[in-house]
Amino acid sequence: MSLEDVTDLMTRTIRLNRLDGVLSELEYPTDPSTVAAACEDVTVRLADGEVNLGETVSGSDAAEFASAEELRTELMSRLPRRAVGEPFQSDGDA
Repeated sequence: MSLEDVTDLMTRTIRLNRLDGVLSELEYPTDPSTVAAACEDVTVRLADGEVNLGETVSGSDAAEFASAEELRTELMSRLPRRAVGEPFQSDGDA
């Protein structure tokens, strides 16, 4: 097994649209430090780059997350502006 194979086993890379699967694995209520520790090995691919999920949530000012939906909302607010595509564009714009 190569070093790259071992590194891949130690980290998970997911697309942003797969975030809910990771968040549903956590027990709620939870706090940012618990989520940061549980997700330190998760890299999220964005439309323009990537972020570490644990690092992203560790910067949260929230005291607690009551649900996966609440945590997802907080995470989405902490992502870079270009995380989900071109700014100021919507699927309905022609």
